[in-house]
Amino acid sequence: MPVLGARILDWFGFGPRDHAAHGHGHHDHASGSHSHGVIDATIATTDRGIWAIKWSFVILTITAAMQMVVVALSGSVALLADTVHNIADATTAIPLWIAFLLARRKPSPTFTYGLGRVEDLAGIIIVGIILFSAIVAGYQAIDRLINPRVVTHLGWLAAAGVVGFLGNEAVAVFRIRVGREINSAALIADGYHARTDGLTSLAVVLGAFGVWLGFALADPIVGLLITLAIFGIVWQSARSVLTRMLDGIDPDVIGDIQHAAAHVPAARIVEAKARWIGHRLHADIAIAVEESLPVCEAKKITAALEHQLFEHMPALAAANIRLANADADHPHGGHDSH
Repeated sequence: MPVLGARILDWFGFGPRDHAAHGHGHHDHASGSHSHGVIDATIATTDRGIWAIKWSFVILTITAAMQMVVVALSGSVALLADTVHNIADATTAIPLWIAFLLARRKPSPTFTYGLGRVEDLAGIIIVGIILFSAIVAGYQAIDRLINPRVVTHLGWLAAAGVVGFLGNEAVAVFRIRVGREINSAALIADGYHARTDGLTSLAVVLGAFGVWLGFALADPIVGLLITLAIFGIVWQSARSVLTRMLDGIDPDVIGDIQHAAAHVPAARIVEAKARWIGHRLHADIAIAVEESLPVCEAKKITAALEHQLFEHMPALAAANIRLANADADHPHGGHDSH
């Protein structure tokens, strides 16, 4: 990008942010980043998320605007379905943007964990928006199957499909990459459905080719197929977001905890739990050590485990480590380490 263009984007708040952050650890399945330095980790990651959301909104708005012009010219219901969904996809930037802004707020006496859960709520709103766009697109496609209309400007129609693909792929790259960096389920889910949208946009080209060959129903059929693809996105996104809302977690996360504990032979994990609060991971772990150990030695073990956890799990925001008896099946009582 030319230097002048980059400066203009930065003036309007769309330039990338500089962070005092870096990733570390070799067992990082989440591709996160554990931040250090004077910049608060949550603010740094949410700034990065907001940057991706802004770019997504700009790209999809431009894409949808260009497609809408061709919809008016061609009368294509397939392109209409794709455009409606691109508009809905751009609109999803709003709840995500609000969620990331709220997540920057410090914990309060009421919200002691902060407002990271707002990201999950934003995910639910996004699912609702996508579902609505699927219903609208499906209705239009079915209506066109019943009441066929002539589709014109086939060259422009095909070009609009390609534009839709390029716009959505650009957004997908932004959202997935940044979502993985900051471990935001909502942002990653939105990125993957943007990628699927890009593929469905290419279906518009196929529909235009079918009409050009003389098969008039190719356009509404493609529109209906795009609708079915959107419903598939709704299902996948809803499952991902609801899993996190119910404190569900990838079993690999517990595997990471076990892997980190293996570097501290004196600590035997009795119980390990973890959950996401927004895009930050919180772990609750009970370990067993020899009862004859002095308190100071037990503290050294918990400190060593905590160090290994943060070293191997860059997305980890907090680790609550409790002590249990060496022969206990379940943790009880104990010492907390943060």
